Amino acid sequence: MKYSIIVPVFNRPNEVDELLESLSHQTFRDFEVIIVEDGSKIPCKDVCEKYADILDLHYYAKPNSGPGQSRNYGAERASGEWVIVLDSDVVLPEGYLHAVDERLKMKNERYDYSDGSNNPQGSADESNHISHLSSLTSQADAWGGPDAAHPDFTPIQKAISYSMTSFFTTGGIRGGKAKLDKFFPRSYNMGIRRDVYMELGGFSKMRFGEDIDFSYRIVEAGYKTMLIPEAWVWHKRRTDFRKFFRQVYNSGIARINLEKRHPGTLKLVHLLPMVFTVGVIGLVLLSAVGRLLMYYCGNDQWRWLCLLPWLPIVLYSLLIFIDSSIRNRSLRVGLLSIPAAFTQLMGYGFGFIESWWKRCVLKQDEFTAFEKNFYK
Repeated sequence: MKYSIIVPVFNRPNEVDELLESLSHQTFRDFEVIIVEDGSKIPCKDVCEKYADILDLHYYAKPNSGPGQSRNYGAERASGEWVIVLDSDVVLPEGYLHAVDERLKMKNERYDYSDGSNNPQGSADESNHISHLSSLTSQADAWGGPDAAHPDFTPIQKAISYSMTSFFTTGGIRGGKAKLDKFFPRSYNMGIRRDVYMELGGFSKMRFGEDIDFSYRIVEAGYKTMLIPEAWVWHKRRTDFRKFFRQVYNSGIARINLEKRHPGTLKLVHLLPMVFTVGVIGLVLLSAVGRLLMYYCGNDQWRWLCLLPWLPIVLYSLLIFIDSSIRNRSLRVGLLSIPAAFTQLMGYGFGFIESWWKRCVLKQDEFTAFEKNFYK
């Protein structure tokens, strides 16, 4: 068996149906699928039974322990040479596994990609993606691929996808590109040699950031990672801004925890959402001061202080609107991308600030500061 695809699931039977449907159309067939039901109240067993005669499918149900531990559970039962970890809310193009297999066949070389494209579907033209080629002694031991919004996604899903992949937010430091920081695979679309997976003990019990923690440990152990831009997935992400805010807020918390676990991994680019958050709050407060001065002074000489701070906010919003509208070919998605971008950057920023205060100022340990961020 070449590949074992592991999917942890929690109350997502419809999404699992779509994922398994896409897997049934793969042009490369040497793989098994391991579905790990992580204590779901709405199980997907019936969905899996639909594909029992189509896929080499194994279904397991276990008590809830979080996605990381569920992936480890699946890896222990996998038989493939490579373990591929996917989120349950992704859908694969039919050439996904073929692209992975073709890239992994390339011996003695590794590609680093750093284009700013937000359209993984166009990645077949490698001349648009390769920025650096270096010869190494062996192929990669782990890899990851980018994600994109499917044309059938809702406008909010497309806006959230844009905010998570755009160069004008933090897309350059995520799993789809290596433009602003070294590439580390993410668990929504990640592969690793099974022997390396088992040697390193798989994912930790962190509730958030466990995939980055695992990627750091892979690199720290001397193994090689690479980005395979052709191995992209459609990723649904969150379906509303409230859930999206909670997701990125927890990601901000995880960043400080990751720095504590892996000193030196906090880069300048990771501070950008925090700087953005403080900057926006500062501009709004400055505008409020101008309004108060206008009120108490009884004249309009402070009007400029009331209006000027909004200029950079408006200009940034306009930039997001134009770029997203062009990329998504939709003015509505472009408009929704404005709150999506602010939600992403400021949600992450608030989580980062809280974690910095508790971990770095109050000197609380990881578990005491964020007990709910770990699985027991």
